[in-house]
Amino acid sequence: MLNKSLVAFMMTAAVLLSACEKDTETYPVTGEQCGPEDPVKTLDAADCDILPAGI
Repeated sequence: MLNKSLVAFMMTAAVLLSACEKDTETYPVTGEQCGPEDPVKTLDAADCDILPAGI
């Protein structure tokens, strides 16, 4: 029983994660087309580090 539940969960997670497509040709919030020189094309999650207060 546990194996069937685990398989069902893993299949559901795979379907949901496959829907998360990273598209760098449009802005994520507005959906507007990116220009050829827009800096958003080179951004990565590591560029958004937040430093703790007091540093």
